[in-house]
Amino acid sequence: MMFETWWLLALPLVFGLGWMAARFDVRQLISEQGALPRSYFKGLNFLLNEQPDQAIDAFVEVARLDPETTELHFALGALFRRRGETERAIRVHQNLATRPDLPEPEREHALFELGQDYLRAGLLDRAEESLRRLMSGPYAASAKRVLLELYEVEKEWQKAIEAARELQTLEQKSYSLQIAQFCCELAQDALQRKRPEDAVKWLNQAVAENPANVRAPILLGDVAAAAGDTRAALGHWLGIERQDASFLPLVADRVVKAYASLDEQGVALEWLRGLLKGKLAPEVLDTAYKAELEVNGPEAAARLMREQLRRQPTLLALTKYFEAQAAVAAATQAIGETPAGQAEVADDCDEAGRETTAIRDLLQLRTRNLARYTCRECGFRARLFYWQCPGCNRWETYAPRRSETLG
Repeated sequence: MMFETWWLLALPLVFGLGWMAARFDVRQLISEQGALPRSYFKGLNFLLNEQPDQAIDAFVEVARLDPETTELHFALGALFRRRGETERAIRVHQNLATRPDLPEPEREHALFELGQDYLRAGLLDRAEESLRRLMSGPYAASAKRVLLELYEVEKEWQKAIEAARELQTLEQKSYSLQIAQFCCELAQDALQRKRPEDAVKWLNQAVAENPANVRAPILLGDVAAAAGDTRAALGHWLGIERQDASFLPLVADRVVKAYASLDEQGVALEWLRGLLKGKLAPEVLDTAYKAELEVNGPEAAARLMREQLRRQPTLLALTKYFEAQAAVAAATQAIGETPAGQAEVADDCDEAGRETTAIRDLLQLRTRNLARYTCRECGFRARLFYWQCPGCNRWETYAPRRSETLG
């Protein structure tokens, strides 16, 4: 009986406390809304009515009257930049950065956002100027990362190396993969300017920075080949197998040409046939087919592709097989002499040749864009191999093996 009486007394008390708390929350909300400037609500109204220019003006007024609303500007500027409206983003962040009463941390934030706006708009000089003002302080690392991206866009590889080294110190994180690639880019520039000594210097630096870098030995082989030292070039290219054999297809054509210049085509064919028996077969298939066709003729090329179809049946191998068969048929027709009494047999051969050619053309049409390299980061697909993905701009994200996928 005492227990039930206690509950009867407690229930009105709990109800009253809840009513008072609700009244307090409502009053606080009304008070907060009343403290907001009218420009804030005007800005929201402009946004809802899809009038962003007027909204910006209204929010600028809000920021002038109430410094506590700067986060609203940052959010609005980032939104415009993501939508590709870089002029509006620049306007928002410029108004913040030039405010004399803005606290220094928020001014640095505005400069950082402004630098990204300029970069997105392609105003690279202005982007660098804004970001260079943040080389110390809480935004230093972030600014250097954006500067690194900027230098890659501008192909300022030496500045990119300096920025990457500074980031290594700030973040305690290795940038050796990127630095090695920047060195390779400088080496390629030197090769284009006919300065092989400078190219070798940069390539040796790339290897020292990242011993796993495969691009450097490929380019060192190119330098040796250009200098007429074919054996040294082959040493560089074939030595890639010790680093990562999956990159051998990238130098397959180079190796074949080098052996041909030494009059050792048979060695190249044996090397390619060995690769055809392993996991790299799809990547060297075209090179092996062309080499066999050039050295031993279409019938030998057809036999090689028939053997490959038995080992690893693929649409690309089937295409090469019918290419070889069409070449055989064309060579037979080129003889142009039909023995007496065998006209019907010759007509059958012509018909078979036309069918083979039709099948070849159909397969070539289907496989023309079939095998592509795919970026591991963003999925961007390309017919050519890139050291830097054109989609996400990451380095060494393409596997050297192409995917044979339909669609």
